[in-house]
Amino acid sequence: MASVLLVEDEPLIRMMVADMLVELGHSVAGEASDLATGLMLASASGVEAAILDVKLGEDSSEIIAEALQSRRIPFVFASGYGADGIPAAFKDHPVLRKPFPIEELESCLAALLS
Repeated sequence: MASVLLVEDEPLIRMMVADMLVELGHSVAGEASDLATGLMLASASGVEAAILDVKLGEDSSEIIAEALQSRRIPFVFASGYGADGIPAAFKDHPVLRKPFPIEELESCLAALLS
């Protein structure tokens, strides 16, 4: 089980995903709803994986993805647009299309952490 950073700007979605992570036996390393907080938490110790909403209001989570990649921390993008909204540099990363069921989150995290 992993300590997962959750970056999502919609409070209800963030709460739902955090609950799913705990139900799956993971812990939430931190929660962010904006770019600045997400970037700060992405450089904190104890983060073993991350789920990134692609769009954080008017911002993109691409900078957070770059920070995680430089630390070799696996991450998945979450998007209501599917793979279409993923930054070009990260087209090879997994995408969870919102809304996603707990089973999809479970298998995605298993693949990330293997």
